Amino acid sequence: KIWIFHGFYAEEKLVGNLASMSTSERIKAIQKMPETMKKKRETRNKVLKEITKKSRHRSTQLSCCTQCLQGAAVSFRRFGKSLSEYFHLLQLWHKTLKIIGAEFGTSVLSYFIFLKWLLTFNIFSFLINFSFITIPQFVAAETNNLSFTGLELFTGAGYFQQTVLYYGFYTNATISKIGNGLSYNMQLAYIFTVGIYFVICFLILLFSMAKSFCRNFINPQTYSGNASKLLCAWDFNITNEKAVKLKQKNLSTQIKEDLTEVSREVLNFSVTERVVRIVIHLVAWVASLGTAAAACAGVYFFSINNLKLFVKGHKNDLESQAAMLMLPVVVSLLNAFIPFFYSWLGHLERFQSPGHHIYVTITRNIILKISIVGILCYYWLNIVAASESQCWETVVGQDIYRLVLVDFIFCLLGSFCGEFLQRIVGTTVCVNLGLPEFDIGRNVLDLIYAQTLTWIGILFSPLLPGIQMISFSIVFYVKKVSLMMNCQPPRKVWRTAQMTTSFMFLLFFPSFLGVLSVIGVTVWRLKPSEQCGPFRGLSSMYAAVSGWIEILENYTASKWVVWIYHNLITSELFFFILSVLVLMITYLYWQIVEGRKTVTKLLHKQIINEGKDKMFLLEKLWALQRAKQNPSAP
Repeated sequence: KIWIFHGFYAEEKLVGNLASMSTSERIKAIQKMPETMKKKRETRNKVLKEITKKSRHRSTQLSCCTQCLQGAAVSFRRFGKSLSEYFHLLQLWHKTLKIIGAEFGTSVLSYFIFLKWLLTFNIFSFLINFSFITIPQFVAAETNNLSFTGLELFTGAGYFQQTVLYYGFYTNATISKIGNGLSYNMQLAYIFTVGIYFVICFLILLFSMAKSFCRNFINPQTYSGNASKLLCAWDFNITNEKAVKLKQKNLSTQIKEDLTEVSREVLNFSVTERVVRIVIHLVAWVASLGTAAAACAGVYFFSINNLKLFVKGHKNDLESQAAMLMLPVVVSLLNAFIPFFYSWLGHLERFQSPGHHIYVTITRNIILKISIVGILCYYWLNIVAASESQCWETVVGQDIYRLVLVDFIFCLLGSFCGEFLQRIVGTTVCVNLGLPEFDIGRNVLDLIYAQTLTWIGILFSPLLPGIQMISFSIVFYVKKVSLMMNCQPPRKVWRTAQMTTSFMFLLFFPSFLGVLSVIGVTVWRLKPSEQCGPFRGLSSMYAAVSGWIEILENYTASKWVVWIYHNLITSELFFFILSVLVLMITYLYWQIVEGRKTVTKLLHKQIINEGKDKMFLLEKLWALQRAKQNPSAP
């Protein structure tokens, strides 16, 4: 009786403690209880009854005003939850991404997730530039006397040259038409908007890489996710038949990828075979690097000749501006056909894993595209900036506009000529080829190349992110339709949890850091044009900030801004200390990551060993039970 009383008292105390917890804490506490599911349900029901009892007792004691406030708080909380669920349903391409992941796996899905992420990135860029640079310019804008012929949509010249699309149209005056004596300095607005935007981009990229790295490399589910996907991943709230089938396909594809990763065979080659494979890899790398070098040389000499043709002709003639389309066409042709050569080299090398094939192809393509962009940047900053053009910044902006537009057109043509024609050939002419697979490496590098051009062009064409935003939206739908109609799922199923992290890293380095160096040289080293743009007449774009600081030195209330500028922004010691702190934090973070990975692996092994021990004990107990029931049994 004493034991029963103590047990009843302990149970009552447990129910009271659980009833005093919050909902999330109560759920976690019940889940961690070392009891059967039946016992946990009974405990949960008792706790809910206790909470109901307490709430009724409180409601009798509370005043009418307090009850109304509590009812309003509950209603507001429910409204917030329903609103969040509604916005979750309105997420961009949510259903489309689920279908792609179920049909083609996470490798192809990672491309579309990356494309969606870049689209939101450009929407943010467009809103910032349009709000702080373009809208104030509309107040002081002069009438455009040029006629619109339609060819400007392809060349970016003519009528567009006298619009807010390009740097040269923006004024260098202080806009004072806002009223109440307020003024808007376009020089400071232009350079601060671009500078703060790149700082925000830097932080977003770092945060996104860290978040993706933690989710894909540090998360303990990476090491013990197969059982959880098999036993615990089903969502019982799904009742729609189509949604159920889609969820089944998605889980099936993910489990196949995990099993392929676990059961991957390591092939043992003889010495001769290893030598042959090394020679093939070396020849492929020499061929790929030689092709990239030849492409860069061709782009350089063609750009020089093209600039000479433009300078000799009529500078404002639309036909001579249209001749500048030859440079982006040649660049896009090289970027379109050389990756097919790299893919062919990858098939010759016969990698053991599809992941190795994709990563090598991506590396070769990034070398090609970044080298071409580097040659173009050298051409713009050293040759176009020193040319006889009245507004070299607008010339650079027009070049980047044409490159973005022609690259977008070639991207659409690539889906038709590359995937549609391969499907026709593989299903009618040469049936052995079959349907083509979606080339992840080539398509991802096309996105990184386009985003790199957009970042470079923001300083010379502030509305370029808006153009890229439209092109990425169209590319998503075109690629999705081409994928569903022309492509087949990967023949070798493989897990690509770390693929998105790799894409973000490639976008950060060398793409974003290279763009920062180009912008830095333009702002600090190059002299702006004398007759156009917000920085006309200055020795450099950064001179606008220095002149503003000299003005602030005369005002006592702005001394703190001057102190920050002289002691932090222009101080090499400050940036050296900041770099050391960042490196130390990165090192400590990496040590924590490695420690967590080691602990996770040890815990995983311990769980497996404990599970084996428990199974062994259960088998022994079952054998003893059978021996008691049937002593004559063997």
